[in-house]
Amino acid sequence: MAQRPANGAGKPRPWAQMATTLVDVATGRRPADLVVRNGRWVNVHSGEVIPGTDLAIAGGRFAYCGPDASHAIGEGTTVVDAGGRHLVPGLCDGHMHVESGMVTVTEFCRAVIPHGTTSMFIDPHEIANVLGLPGVRLMHDEALAMPVNVHVQMPSCVPSAPGLENPGATLGVAEVAEAMGWENIIGLGEVMNFPGVSANDPKMAGEIAATMKAGKTVGGHYASPDLGLPFAGYVAGGPEDDHEGTRAADAIARVRLGMKAMLRLGSAWFDVAEQVKAVTEQGIDPRNFILCTDDSHSGTLVNEGHMDRVLRHAIAQGLKPVTAIQMATLNTAQHFGLEREIGSIAPGRSADFLIVEDLAGMKIDQVYARGMLAAEAGKLVIDIPPYDYPQSARNTVHVGRTIEAKDFDIKAPAGANEVRARVIGVIENQAPTKALEADLPVEEGLVAMDRANDICQIAVVERHKGTGKVVNALVSGFGYKEDCALASTVAHDSHHMIVVGTNKQDMALAANRLAEVGGGVVLFSKGRELALVEMPIAGLMSDERAEIVAAKAGRLTEAMRACGCTLNNAYMQHSLLALVVIPELRISDVGLVDVRTFEKVELFV
Repeated sequence: MAQRPANGAGKPRPWAQMATTLVDVATGRRPADLVVRNGRWVNVHSGEVIPGTDLAIAGGRFAYCGPDASHAIGEGTTVVDAGGRHLVPGLCDGHMHVESGMVTVTEFCRAVIPHGTTSMFIDPHEIANVLGLPGVRLMHDEALAMPVNVHVQMPSCVPSAPGLENPGATLGVAEVAEAMGWENIIGLGEVMNFPGVSANDPKMAGEIAATMKAGKTVGGHYASPDLGLPFAGYVAGGPEDDHEGTRAADAIARVRLGMKAMLRLGSAWFDVAEQVKAVTEQGIDPRNFILCTDDSHSGTLVNEGHMDRVLRHAIAQGLKPVTAIQMATLNTAQHFGLEREIGSIAPGRSADFLIVEDLAGMKIDQVYARGMLAAEAGKLVIDIPPYDYPQSARNTVHVGRTIEAKDFDIKAPAGANEVRARVIGVIENQAPTKALEADLPVEEGLVAMDRANDICQIAVVERHKGTGKVVNALVSGFGYKEDCALASTVAHDSHHMIVVGTNKQDMALAANRLAEVGGGVVLFSKGRELALVEMPIAGLMSDERAEIVAAKAGRLTEAMRACGCTLNNAYMQHSLLALVVIPELRISDVGLVDVRTFEKVELFV
């Protein structure tokens, strides 16, 4: 069938402007552009699967959904036989960060459209921490040019924890109020400063008020197991959803207080299985549950999938397929006030739909976006031109000097032969960390790493102002057995440079290499570079094709395994170790942070 260039121009005209045309097509007075015949309609409004269904589409919108659309077929109508396969609404990701895929919005779309994702709600707070409001505007404008629906949430917490980190830029109430007037801003991004909301911090209260005044959605982020008064205060402050739950009790508590419980399955966050028990075992109404990914690595997108992967997983946990699909379509659309635009196959809505053979396995044969064939048999069939990021978005890694091995020395207290130190403990497949303690030997006045007990060194290298500052601490859980170091300029959320290593010479080499290439992630071992993924756009995103980035990321994973690290998506764990809004223990350019109390703590106990 006809294919249009994907430049954003294919967005359907508003329903109000097309209503008379849709009526004419629905009643047979005018032919449709496309008719799909003999499908099994997954109706997310009624919860049914209706066999023998035809769809008639005009101007990128559904005009007719029913048993026989022969009246809408004319000389110029394209007719597709679904052959009894399922007709599924295009999938929505209710909360995600494009930058976590290591690629631009354009490349992210190229990767996920074949997997059935036709609507995304993105929070570009990664680029905001580096480039501020101009960076948000770049991704906002790129999103508008896409052939699918990419809605942008205005980042709320830049920095995420004031006083505990120093990002490359700051945003406040004035910037949020300004962005609420932009065409493609759907709401406020995840409000991570949950203590600030509970304490009526003026900045948080002001940003939420500006969003409410604009009639838009306030995203949440309550990363604490405390469901008492602090949680009550947070919900009363205005956030409308949350994706940080890990237990069924977390999901139930959010839904009971009128929030949407967002259950995430990212590359490294596996939080669906436990929380979905609130529905499958405790009978909680699923209408207020939403599936999302939050952070997906490029390798995951290319090799495993996106929202189709989340659906397969959710169904495997015992959800009925139609219920799971509702959580990835209609529920999301309703939450963002877009039920009349996306999220279902129904008259007037944007004609975003999938032809699926196996519903439980989400085997997607074709993807239609805005009434046009966008992907078939797992391959993109439309052209999405690359988006040109300006020079101002590049060359953002400013270390200020050459980093040396001695910068990673941790000096012990005078006269000590052993120290008891705080250690960041990585938890596989979860975002939180553990606050551990360990006794470590002292050699020639310096704290020694304990590779036998899986304790190596972690450092944050300041990279926004060129101060040359290096903050050192200790981490456990990666399992490195060789002399090696992994460095990354993706370091949520302030995005300095994180270096984790067992060898200080390799740590210095890795840090300097990233300064040289303008950002990314690199692994050195015994003085040799084993893998590199360049990310020159804000030090966060590659300007290469998603499949190329995925291949480089795959080589990185293999190299990390060769050094002894067998964690699932260990790079994603690495990149979150400076996220000072998720408990328990983190590192930032300010120092070691106990997120349970939101206080800086000393390395030595």
